[in-house]
Amino acid sequence: MIGIIKYQAGNLASVSNALDRLGAKYFISDKIEELEKADGIIFPGVGHAAAAMDDLRSRDLDVWLKNTKKPVLGICLGMQLLYESSEEGNCETLGIIPGRLKKFDASKAKVPHMGWNVFEPLVEHHLIKGIGNNQFLYYVHGYYAPANDYTLATCKYIKDFAAVVAKDNFMGVQFHPEKSGQVGSHLLQNFLDMVNGRMQKTAAN
Repeated sequence: MIGIIKYQAGNLASVSNALDRLGAKYFISDKIEELEKADGIIFPGVGHAAAAMDDLRSRDLDVWLKNTKKPVLGICLGMQLLYESSEEGNCETLGIIPGRLKKFDASKAKVPHMGWNVFEPLVEHHLIKGIGNNQFLYYVHGYYAPANDYTLATCKYIKDFAAVVAKDNFMGVQFHPEKSGQVGSHLLQNFLDMVNGRMQKTAAN
C-alpha cells in the first residue's frame, strides 16, 4: 500500500490517477499515524519551496519524513525538498540530500524549464531500470538541484542538473512521471516493484 503525502503543495489528482492506471493500492493522508501504515511513500509537489516547508512543519511531517525508513519517492518539488536548502524563499528544506536548490538563469533561456526533455543515466538503479537517454519526460521547474554524489541521472537545460537522485531509502525525480506517459508509468512501476520487494523481504524475515 502506497501512502501519498497530502499537503498544500501536493499534486494529488494526477499522481493518484497514475497509480490508478497501474492498479496500485494507495491512500492520501497528512496524518503521521496513517502514513506509518504505508509500505512506501510518494511525496509529490508543485509550488513554492518555503510555503511547502511551512505546511509540512505545521503538521510535523518534516520530522517524520526525515526519520522514516520506508521507501520514499519525491516528485518535482517533493524531490527538491529532500535537499538542504533552496534559493526559493531562501529557506531550509529537509536536509536529507546535500545541496542547495538554485534558480535557472533567465538571461540564458526561458524560465521555468517546461516541457519534454530526456535525462542521462549515470548510475544503475532499479528506479530508472529500462529508461534510457532517448526517452522523454515532462518537466516544469524554475529551480534546479546541482548534480552530486547522489545523482542517478542528469538533464541539461541551460546547464546540467540532477534529474533523478537517491540516498538510502529516499529517491527523487525532477520531472513529473505522472504526466510523462508510458515512460513515467514505467518509472512509477519500478518504484512500486521496489516497495513490493521490500514487503516480501520483510515477510521472509
